[in-house]
Amino acid sequence: MKIGVAGYLPIDWRKIDTAATRRVREAGFSGAHIFIERPLLAELSELVRVKQAYDEAGLAVAQTNGWYECLIHPDEATRAEGIKGLSQLIRIGRVLDSCFVYVRPGSINPNGHWWPHPDNHAPRTFDRLVDSIKQVCRVAETEGMVLGIEGHVVSTLDTPQRVRDLLDAVGSPALKFNMDPVNFVGTVRDVHDTTRVINSLFDMLGKDMVALHAKDCAIQDAHVVHIVEVPPCTGTMNYELLMRRWVEWCPEGYFIIEHLPDEQVPAALQAIRRKADALGIPLE
Repeated sequence: MKIGVAGYLPIDWRKIDTAATRRVREAGFSGAHIFIERPLLAELSELVRVKQAYDEAGLAVAQTNGWYECLIHPDEATRAEGIKGLSQLIRIGRVLDSCFVYVRPGSINPNGHWWPHPDNHAPRTFDRLVDSIKQVCRVAETEGMVLGIEGHVVSTLDTPQRVRDLLDAVGSPALKFNMDPVNFVGTVRDVHDTTRVINSLFDMLGKDMVALHAKDCAIQDAHVVHIVEVPPCTGTMNYELLMRRWVEWCPEGYFIIEHLPDEQVPAALQAIRRKADALGIPLE
């Protein structure tokens, strides 16, 4: 099983050098993500230099992420800009020889791509997402790149079935699923029964998974309901089941630690290592 990390590198991708990538490799990771703030403004020469920094450290670009306009926006000009930006990010992913390019479904909420809005769940919004993803998949197929789209209970892709619906509607071999089980924990019952959440994701989407975001969840003693992210193996997520099913379905995919400050990353990695050792799962 491959372990990667989102973070642990300079936020500004232009500041990533060999010293930074070697730090990540020496910490025990075989891959790390990269975030391109403005894909349409990225210079090829800088991308090549950063790729060399990864190569010199023996570190893979486990995931290419970046900012682009909302793919489900009701304003067609804005949505077109999102498609344009993601298409360029796909080309950047090819230059970086990235394992995959990360795709977010977006939100109609003006405050951010992962914030709730009632229209995120409307049929017409799903139709816009299908159209946007079909367009970027044509670019991905031309570039020979894999896309990994993520879902969330507040997004258009709010259930495993909805993700399955998208993959089937788009019908492209370039489109895969970036699994984040915490994102599908939306109720008190889910927090206390993550086994059900995990199994539903693998049963419906296991054959299309490309990577996994490793984090955990917990519920706080606060009104009304406060479900929070916590470091891996410290919450209610059934990591034994999660890791067993992951190596069954996607042994070559990256298990990516994310959403942690740098000082908490080593402990998260050690927790996953201990769990893998107990399960007899070898880590790269």
